Amino acid sequence: LWSTFVYAPIAHWVWGNGGWLKELGVLDFAGGNVVEINSGISGLVAAIVIGKRRKTAPDPHHIPMAILGGGLLWFGWFGFNAGSAVGANGLAVTAFATTHVAAAAAGLSWILFDVTRGKKVSALGFCIGAVVGLVAITPAAGFVTVPVAIFIGVIAAIISNVVAHWRASSNLDDTLDVFPCHGIGGMVGMLMTGIFATSAVNAAVVEQGLFYGETSLFLKHLLALAIVSAFAFGLSYILLIITDKIIPLRVNEEEERLGLDISQHDESLAE
Repeated sequence: LWSTFVYAPIAHWVWGNGGWLKELGVLDFAGGNVVEINSGISGLVAAIVIGKRRKTAPDPHHIPMAILGGGLLWFGWFGFNAGSAVGANGLAVTAFATTHVAAAAAGLSWILFDVTRGKKVSALGFCIGAVVGLVAITPAAGFVTVPVAIFIGVIAAIISNVVAHWRASSNLDDTLDVFPCHGIGGMVGMLMTGIFATSAVNAAVVEQGLFYGETSLFLKHLLALAIVSAFAFGLSYILLIITDKIIPLRVNEEEERLGLDISQHDESLAE
C-alpha cells in the first residue's frame, strides 16, 4: 500500500516525465525527497501509530554486526548515488566522490559532537553518523563539489545528532532513529542542494543555489520539502489506521513479552 500510494506518486512528482516538482525545477539527484524524507516521515508516523514498546532494549545487540551493516550500506550507497548518473562518466565519478567524503565527514562529526556533549567516542556512533552523511548527500551528490559535500556531512550529522538526542528523551519509540537520521538527514540534504547546487558540476542545474546569489531554487526546495513531508505524513497515517483495522499492527502483550523472534517466527538467537 505504501509503495503504491505514497512512494510512487512522490517518485513521479520528482523524476517522472510531467512530474510537477520536476517541471518546477526541484533537484533531487538520487532520492532526498523520494526516498529519505518520504520514508523518514512515514517511519515517524508508524512509530506514533504503533506506539512504544512495553520494554525497550536501548543497548545495541551486536556491535560487529552493526559495523558490518554500516559498511555494507556505505559500499552499496555508491551504486545508489553514483549509479543515478546512469552511465560510467564524469558525473558518476563526482557523485561517487561526494558520497564518500560526506559519509566520512559525517561519521567524524557525529563522534566529535558526542565528545563535546560528554559522551565517549564509539564505533556505533561513527556508523550512525556515516549513514546520516550518506542520506544527506543523496539529493546533492551530482550537483555539488567535493568540499561542499564535506560541509554537508558535518552539518547533517550535528543536526541529526541533536534530534536523535531529543528523540531518546521523548516517548517516541523510533528503534533505529529513522526519523532523526533519514528524515532529518534528507531534509538537510535537500536544503543544502538548494543552497550549493551549481551548473559547474552538472549542466542540468538551470538555477544556481542560494550560495551563488540566486534564491529561486532554494525556495522551490523549501516548498518541495514541506509538501512531500505533509503528503507522506497524512497518507501514511491513513494507510496505517486502515490496515490496523483489518490486521492489527501491534502484537498482543503476551507475544511482546515472549519476544517477536519467538512469538512471530519461532526462532531464537541461540538457534
